[in-house]
Amino acid sequence: MARQQSKSDLPAKVCPVCGRPFSWRKKWSDCWEEVKYCSERCRRRRNQQSESG
Repeated sequence: MARQQSKSDLPAKVCPVCGRPFSWRKKWSDCWEEVKYCSERCRRRRNQQSESG
């Protein structure tokens, strides 16, 4: 059996809205390349950032 990866070894990205790093989740295993935002809140706020700034 394969050993589990430690959480520090998981791939990570930085959210373009809030600037926080977030790491890979199992629910994103099929679409990790398309994931850009750390949360629904940041995904919804993506347009507000470009309009106000």
